[in-house]
Amino acid sequence: MTPQKNKQAIGIFDSGIGGTSIWKEINALLPLENTIYLSDSKNAPYGQKSTEEIIQLSVKNTEFLIKKGCKIIVVACNTATTNAIDYLRKNYTIPIIGIEPAIKTASIQTKTGVIGILATKGTLNSSLFEKTTARIDTKIKIIEQVGNGLVELIENGNMESLEMTVLLQKYVQPMIDLQCDCIVLGCTHYPYLIPQIKKITGNNIKIIDAGQAVAKQTKHILIENNLISTSEKKGNSIFYNNKNKNVLDAILKEYQNTTIQFLDF
Repeated sequence: MTPQKNKQAIGIFDSGIGGTSIWKEINALLPLENTIYLSDSKNAPYGQKSTEEIIQLSVKNTEFLIKKGCKIIVVACNTATTNAIDYLRKNYTIPIIGIEPAIKTASIQTKTGVIGILATKGTLNSSLFEKTTARIDTKIKIIEQVGNGLVELIENGNMESLEMTVLLQKYVQPMIDLQCDCIVLGCTHYPYLIPQIKKITGNNIKIIDAGQAVAKQTKHILIENNLISTSEKKGNSIFYNNKNKNVLDAILKEYQNTTIQFLDF
């Protein structure tokens, strides 16, 4: 692989700003890599859309990142992964990494045999999610909960609002009542809610997300394809957003070498 190819960016897309939780893990593990992040906030949430719509949006996002010269694409959206990853991999030759709820991790760590999964309707209803849960020990009870309204509140910067507190209490308390000891976050927006969730669960329940695992897999695929950056300088990150960028500004304020551009997309 030519050195020029190694310098090209890692492309990342999500239905909004949630995938920045994945970007942060990738940026921490691979600080020398350039990244291009596409936040399709105008179409968020994907979780309420049909499979056909999700595939269509995922194709649009993928082609945008390919045109920007990305060397690899991370689908930093559970709903897009579970509904569109197979289609993307069949139709594009570029390496594509997806993200799935870390149910297997939770099934290994649970002591009570009860795990909760908080995700979008699109993820929970997908065939890929069904295949994933089918591989879990049948003795383990899985409590599925659709997080209606959570993505919208996060996208609007209302992570700590009273409405958010009420919704999380409504979604999480039934899991606690059923002796759940692990809650899997099945949406990349949800790691931003961990402080609020812990106020409800205390320290007795593990909150599990797949961010670090995705970053490690990204590194593995880059090395395997001889695409890892050979630069000695810290990488630059460009964030494209097609809606209000105030929340994105707040999330990225502590990071250097980042720029945000509005995209009519």
